[in-house]
Parts: sequence; structure tokens; C-alpha cells
Amino acid sequence: MSEDKKLSEKFHEVLKHEGVVSIVSWGVETHVVNTWNSFLVITEDERILIPAYGFRKTEKNVDVNNQVKLTLGTREVLGYKDYPGTGFLVNGAARYISSGEEYDFMKEKFSFLTRVLEVTVDQAKQML
Repeated sequence: MSEDKKLSEKFHEVLKHEGVVSIVSWGVETHVVNTWNSFLVITEDERILIPAYGFRKTEKNVDVNNQVKLTLGTREVLGYKDYPGTGFLVNGAARYISSGEEYDFMKEKFSFLTRVLEVTVDQAKQML
């Protein structure tokens, strides 16, 4: 993995399998919302795009404090020491997208979305 890459091959392998993604935000109040691994789209510059339908409390928090934490994983990918399953903790900065090329791309892929939650990754740490 090159020095400038934050999302490892193992991270990308996890996204090929279904699992729950938890998104933690804090600003107005601490809040957790969930989505699925299969809903995450990784851009060439390693931003994470997430279709948002609800996520209203998350949006209110991001308006006050754009820092978020994501956890995700799957049992289908071996972790450290061939442990069955692995997961990641992602720290990053979030913003909402409601128009433009990336919004249109995501809307075509996930017709239910009303906005796109974009996370610019600061760190992605393998936890298992």
C-alpha cells in the first residue's frame, strides 16, 4: 500500500461483503445511525460516499461539528492472525452533497437517497 493511501486492500475487501456500518456524529447531541457496507462508494481520492435518506440528526451534528466516526466489518474476511472476521474504525470529516455530478451518480445507483453523506477519511484503522 502506498504511503498516501488511507484505505487498505483489506478495507476494500471488507466492502465486498455485507455488514453493518455505524456512523457516529456529535455536535448538537451524540448520535449513531446505521447503513450497509454495500451502500458505501469509494471515490478515486478515497472519499466515502454514503446515500442518505434519513440521517437528519447526523446532518444537524455535521452542521455544528463535521467530525464523524464510522465502524464497519464482516465475518467473511480474515483479520489479524487469521481471526474469522475483521473490522475498521474510520475517522473523518463529513459534509452533505445535494446536487452535482457525484450526487447524480449516487442517485442513479440508490434511487431512495435525498442527499449524499461524504466522508473525507483522516484515518482508517483495522481493529480485528
